[in-house]
Amino acid sequence: MDGRLVSHDFARVTLPAEPVGDDEWRVREDLAAAYRLCALAGQDDVIYTHLSARVPGVADRFLLNPFGLGFDEVTAGNLVKIDSAGRLIGDPPHGINAAGFVIHAAVHLARPEIDAVIHLHTDAGMALSMLQEGLRPLSQHALRFYNRIAYHAYEGIALAADEQARLTQSLGSHRAMVLHNHGVLTCGETVAEAYIRLYYLEKAARAQLAAQATGLPLIEPPHDVCELTARQFEADGMPAGAREWPALKRRLDRIDPGYRAR
Repeated sequence: MDGRLVSHDFARVTLPAEPVGDDEWRVREDLAAAYRLCALAGQDDVIYTHLSARVPGVADRFLLNPFGLGFDEVTAGNLVKIDSAGRLIGDPPHGINAAGFVIHAAVHLARPEIDAVIHLHTDAGMALSMLQEGLRPLSQHALRFYNRIAYHAYEGIALAADEQARLTQSLGSHRAMVLHNHGVLTCGETVAEAYIRLYYLEKAARAQLAAQATGLPLIEPPHDVCELTARQFEADGMPAGAREWPALKRRLDRIDPGYRAR
């Protein structure tokens, strides 16, 4: 049987439950917050697409959304813990989505420095993924990704384990990727970093699409200015997302504090 023709529901194999320490709980709250922020921004896709995080200090444990719940229903307490083989830790009410596991596990396992991965099907991200030219250096937000974004060819719904090697080869050392005819992916050492990269990639995509829709000639800065700007972003003394994340969580605490629920 073709390895790509499998159920979206991952086989329910479980391991004994494990205690949740303070460090893990903080990551759970950040990841649940990112899910709620994506929902509020209209970046969810009913019950599909995923945000994941590595459990602190444990290379082989990851957190993923419960398959069947909307992003606005994700809480720190109902996130599902899995290992690299897709086995559930404990016996949660919901399992995980197979495609989510294939994509996220591939990045986490190939890039040990990456602790958070976001993959979404946003309108602008999908539209960008259909453009042969990809993301162009047209806006300041886009210049964050100048020569720093990867592209991966479409192979069908990501259910086949053998696509993992090709996906991570496409990603290389980058922290943002366009999955052609599919969507976008960002990653980082923290949930905050992965989220803020996604936020600015989405804004850059929307700005490009709006400019292209005018049909008028577009201005691209020269290569040296584009590279300078990308390096200026990289030279910031704080990690990506570190400044923005506390403000985003304060906003969420005012309007949708349920993400912290156990």
